[in-house]
Amino acid sequence: MERSEVGALVRSAVDGDAAAWKAIVEGLGPLVWSVVRAHRLSDADAHEVYQTVWFRFTQHLDRIREPEKAGSWLASTARHECLKVHRQARRLVLTDDPQLLDTVSEDGAPEQALLETEEAAAKQGERVRRLWQEFEELGERCRQLLRVLIVSPPPSYQEVSAALDIAVGSIGPMRQRCLRRLRARLEGRGTA
Repeated sequence: MERSEVGALVRSAVDGDAAAWKAIVEGLGPLVWSVVRAHRLSDADAHEVYQTVWFRFTQHLDRIREPEKAGSWLASTARHECLKVHRQARRLVLTDDPQLLDTVSEDGAPEQALLETEEAAAKQGERVRRLWQEFEELGERCRQLLRVLIVSPPPSYQEVSAALDIAVGSIGPMRQRCLRRLRARLEGRGTA
């Protein structure tokens, strides 16, 4: 169909001309079907999308600003509706297979997952408590340096040097020694 012909038919359909409406569906129906088929939907989904596209067209018929571009509007709407069906299909897969319906989730029961999460949090909390306990057993100089270095955002070595009165070139090696001591203490307690 020519664009000018489509525009005239849409304007007539807006005014209630049933023959114009029929001509639009007959003339642009194959376009809608070609878009729907290109998305490889099941027959039921394809028919549903086809009907939805025409329903949306009737809803917006009097609001279409460029009636001669109704074919583009229908093709675009068909594509959007097909994509919507694909997105919904990915979220939900229906089955009547009794073997799938009777399987136990690999994730386990929600209660079990909650218990495991709480247990992991308790273990992590205990590890953190032991870490700080061993940290407090380090020498004062190591504790000062490590506390300053773990600040967020981290200070520059010049700022650390000024705050702790340590030469800039000594900060890195001292940091390594302090962390090695802390690791050795933790490993000695079986916590590392």
